Amino acid sequence: MHADSALAVVVVCHDSAREVGATLAALGAQLRPGDEVVVIDNASRDDTTDVVRAAAPQATVVESKENLGFAGGCHVGARATRAPLVLFLNPDAVPAPGCLDALRACVTERPEWGAWQALVTMADGDLVNTAGNVVHYLGFGWAGDCGRPAADVDGRPREVGFCSGAALVVRREAWDAVGGFDERYFMYGEDLDLSLRLRLAGWGVGIAPAARVAHDYEFGKGDYKWFYLERNRWWTLVGDYPGRLLALLAPGLLAFELALLLAAWRGGWLRAKLRAQAAVVRSLPSMLRRRRAVQATRQIAAGAFAAPLAASLDSPYLEGAARVPGVDAVQRLYWRAVRTALG
Repeated sequence: MHADSALAVVVVCHDSAREVGATLAALGAQLRPGDEVVVIDNASRDDTTDVVRAAAPQATVVESKENLGFAGGCHVGARATRAPLVLFLNPDAVPAPGCLDALRACVTERPEWGAWQALVTMADGDLVNTAGNVVHYLGFGWAGDCGRPAADVDGRPREVGFCSGAALVVRREAWDAVGGFDERYFMYGEDLDLSLRLRLAGWGVGIAPAARVAHDYEFGKGDYKWFYLERNRWWTLVGDYPGRLLALLAPGLLAFELALLLAAWRGGWLRAKLRAQAAVVRSLPSMLRRRRAVQATRQIAAGAFAAPLAASLDSPYLEGAARVPGVDAVQRLYWRAVRTALG
């Protein structure tokens, strides 16, 4: 194995005793000399650490006394390892045989990529969870090709809107250059934010479809998920979008907030949406400081940054807004005008 393809596998757990054993067992069969495995236990209330030690005696277990969230746990794991590639793997994402070798292949096949994901399937392996995530120009992200037959996915590596954090490889060089996940995100949207910051800094992001993991996925998880999705979306927009693009989008962002409030009311998550708006207002000074730091890494033009962004509303996140008469057509025309203005 080439030294540059050694993997540091980081698994962040919280009450994951039921799932993590199978993941670590499948992982262990694929490790190579020089690989590392670190499991971060975020103050679990079950016997997660006992399961981990039984399933992966070679793993380093770091027990946190508090729940650091996914982003915080990933940072702890990255700091505890040295390999040039860091694979962040969800505790319920079981790698299929050959997964790690297929991920390693991108080191030389795609030297311009800073991060790439595996093809993530549903738990049965037959249907896609994500074959590369989609990011809407208004900052919403979702699982691409969710529900599609996995057998129909093209096996060639390709660039994606953003990488899923369920099974994500990041070059340590790229991770260090942009600061990794933002720990303030806690959970949800940190993979979208990292992917956009990597792209802003000149790296590509993609998928290695020959690498597969089976993931126990469901979209709905209550008001706390809607809160973090919405709060973190605004952190991403304000921090990552080039100034010219953000200025052109400002009228659309404000107008769409009204449609989204209606969608939240219809979907039963209006309280979470309002809490997220209040949190954004309170944290605006921090968001602007973060923006200055992120934009200082920028290596590409606003038009190049905008190119992978989509105008589709084909998402469970946006289905309520898509049903509002005229919204879909108007937002597509708006995006076309923005792209034209960007040249």
